[in-house]
Amino acid sequence: MTTRRRTQAERDAIPVEIGYALLSACFLAAVVFGTIAGPAAVWHLPPAFERFLVIAGAWLAGVLAVVRVVHVLWRHERRR
Repeated sequence: MTTRRRTQAERDAIPVEIGYALLSACFLAAVVFGTIAGPAAVWHLPPAFERFLVIAGAWLAGVLAVVRVVHVLWRHERRR
């Protein structure tokens, strides 16, 4: 890591990258949750299985969203 001062363009790029990371993570989480928990909303499944699908979808969506944010921000820092 260097100690040089950042240019204005580099300072302006940081909020854009953070916004992109969060937006893409939300989209990924919504798609993953919909894919896993969607059958529980469409079909009549046993209540225990519906609950399992919703919990598994929420858990996996949350984990993948965090991984996406970290990945995008690390990639941005490496590019610098």
